[in-house]
Amino acid sequence: MPKLDDTSGYLIAPDPEAHALTRNVSARDHTGASVELPVIEERPLTIFLNSQEIVTAMTIGDYPDYLALGFLRNQGMLSAQDTVTGVDYDDDLQVVVVRTQDETDHEAKLKKKTRTSGCAVGTVFGDMMEGLSEVSLPETPVRTSDLYALAAQINRTPSLYLAAGAIHGTVLCKGCDPLVYMEDVGRHNAVDKIAGWMFSTGTAAHDKVLYTTGRLTSEMVIKTALMGIPTLASRSGFTAWGVDIARQVGLTLIGRMKGQRFICAAGETRLIRDIDPATVPEAPRKSGRKGA
Repeated sequence: MPKLDDTSGYLIAPDPEAHALTRNVSARDHTGASVELPVIEERPLTIFLNSQEIVTAMTIGDYPDYLALGFLRNQGMLSAQDTVTGVDYDDDLQVVVVRTQDETDHEAKLKKKTRTSGCAVGTVFGDMMEGLSEVSLPETPVRTSDLYALAAQINRTPSLYLAAGAIHGTVLCKGCDPLVYMEDVGRHNAVDKIAGWMFSTGTAAHDKVLYTTGRLTSEMVIKTALMGIPTLASRSGFTAWGVDIARQVGLTLIGRMKGQRFICAAGETRLIRDIDPATVPEAPRKSGRKGA
């Protein structure tokens, strides 16, 4: 069992002590007593592709380069063949510019749009759907022992969610090892940061698992499939369309992971049940979150 607060195995892990990501606010609790609590900061980030303004996203402000690259990649506006020559971020203007060697075919694809932090309006959905026809996911098997180990470690990792709440987390994993853990006010942003990191580092997707704290919606399934990741898991539940799309593209979809329990809604034939669930400890109650 991984020890509490162990982040040594991560390539990128949350930093709950990063002061720019939260601030204290004064409030009153249910008894009327005065309290101070940390809350998540939100700020706009405008993404440009070369000279074309693409979108303004509401985000917590960390890893703007990965967020911009991942958003453009997941929207089909950057392909694997495009050569990125630079990613320039201006903290004062809250602008990030992704520059490519050649002008792309997608710079005029979007008029300016504003993404809010709301979970259901986080992407330009139609553009993502268009890319599904070209998706062919590998039939990578998944060991249930790895899934249990991942859930145990991720749920014990110090995070902004545990410190302040009101945030989503997404973790790129391989086998039983969580590698990159991103958080943001919208789960779509957290996934895009993972996509941007993979794109910039040339990380392969065929042997990875994507774990998310949020719901397994159609948006989450599509983004995972477009990234080439064959398995998506969550402690939350599914939407019907999310399940339908997962089955359509051959993605292994696992939700409601809590302690010994989980539900596999797609890709059951790729599960290797190599551990007796009765030997897995029940999930402990979380503690330490100061806000919701």
